[in-house]
Amino acid sequence: MRLLHTSDWHLGRAFHRVNMLGAQAEFIGHLCATVREREVDAVVVSGDVYDRAVPPLAAVELFDDALHRLAELGVPTVMISGNHDSARRLGVGAGLIGRAGIHLQTDPSAAGMPVMLADAHGDVAFYGLPYLEPALVKDEFGAEKAGHETVLAAAMHRVRADLATRARGTRSVVLAHAFVTGGEPSDSERDITVGGVASVPAGVFDGVDYVALGHLHGCQTITERVRYSGSPLPYSFSEAEHRKTMWLVDLGADGSLAAERIDCPVPRALARIRGTLDELLAEPGLARYEEAWVEATLTDAVRPADPMARLTERFPHTLSLVFAPERAPDDPDVSYARRLAGRSDQEIAEDFVAHVRGAGPDALERGVLRDAFDAVRADDAVREVAR
Repeated sequence: MRLLHTSDWHLGRAFHRVNMLGAQAEFIGHLCATVREREVDAVVVSGDVYDRAVPPLAAVELFDDALHRLAELGVPTVMISGNHDSARRLGVGAGLIGRAGIHLQTDPSAAGMPVMLADAHGDVAFYGLPYLEPALVKDEFGAEKAGHETVLAAAMHRVRADLATRARGTRSVVLAHAFVTGGEPSDSERDITVGGVASVPAGVFDGVDYVALGHLHGCQTITERVRYSGSPLPYSFSEAEHRKTMWLVDLGADGSLAAERIDCPVPRALARIRGTLDELLAEPGLARYEEAWVEATLTDAVRPADPMARLTERFPHTLSLVFAPERAPDDPDVSYARRLAGRSDQEIAEDFVAHVRGAGPDALERGVLRDAFDAVRADDAVREVAR
């Protein structure tokens, strides 16, 4: 069976101030053309179809167009919801849409209920594990503690239990939206840390033939059978070095696997350039970036006059301007943002405690802070579901 694995469309999202709906529509066209030209047997979409729980109308219309085009191809599609989606909204009408061959798996309680497809060699069971917010699903899975590994392990237990009842030789595909240990994140993914832990080990998924992951925006191979497709488009300058692709996966009769990366359309190259303003305006080697979307980091000791206007004369698609004067890290003039760069909310809070009282929090206090951040995240998730 030939699968096309994609994820993280984030329909409705902009890239800085650039509307990406046109590029997203172009990707949908490319996806459908690939399905047709490469004789794909099934499409899997591993979450974050939309960029937010209540997407703009234009994004909903594009999704509707994608559903119609996929249905017209007559190729089954299996989709799950991600942490940016509203699972309940995305799943509306799933029963009816399923009759057209588009299977929306957004209900955590249905983790052990696969979509069954078949090829000349027998059945393939597709299990959809939508994003499992630990605080919201721990009771469903009988988990004593709200944690990513705990709830995913419980969901996979249901998958294996169901698979054990299937005919011998039934192959299996799991769609999951999660941060798996070993994956390389980027700046455009929403933090899903719970209890100080964001990732789960790949071993949670042992026992299935292919795991089609979503959440991380870079295409990557965790193990031969556990892969991220990544987002089809860039959503932050941290993705400047990404090659945006989908996975074309051939699942053999015996569960053997062959995978090929299919490139996605590139609306415009990304470039990160760094130096003083005069250097950036004069350096001949930067000519190749003059038509790219640019993030410019200025290292001038003193902020120059009209930097954006001057930069856009040479780089008309400059979208981001960062000021980072070359100073020692302990220099009092180093910006607050630079001092906090790369630090988690937990680390920032612990530093604040140390600053106020002269000593950092002990283990018990760190636990209190962690529980507070988890409670805020859980409350945000509940509010988003209720909207």
